[in-house]
Amino acid sequence: MANIVPDSFKQELFTATHNFSTSAGNTFKLALYTTVTGFSTGTTNYIVTNETSGTGYSASGTTLTNALVTVAQNISFIDFNDATFSSATISASCALIYNTTQSSKAVVVLDFGGTKTSTNGDFTIQFPAPNSTSAVLRIS
Repeated sequence: MANIVPDSFKQELFTATHNFSTSAGNTFKLALYTTVTGFSTGTTNYIVTNETSGTGYSASGTTLTNALVTVAQNISFIDFNDATFSSATISASCALIYNTTQSSKAVVVLDFGGTKTSTNGDFTIQFPAPNSTSAVLRIS
């Protein structure tokens, strides 16, 4: 399965629901899940079903920082700083980015392509390079 951009997020872009501005924007979080099952384009909000648990991970995930919006080659894209769960003993196969300022509305489900594990170590979500071909969210 590939990353999932919920239909609700696409619609909410046109109603100015999400503000990715670094200075006065909304707060976005990243939560980890043990399976991508249950997520689809119909996903609308943060859910607790199948959320990862373990040492170094708190329910609802972690706050993302530095939501930087850029345009290059007629494509708009966003970048976040990498997210690290320190000294964690957890497993996850996907993550949900969601907007806590706007009633925990879903933004994107990131499919890891399999289960990733850390044992008393750092579990890091490394976002792709922020450019027009590989950024985590792109609109062309």
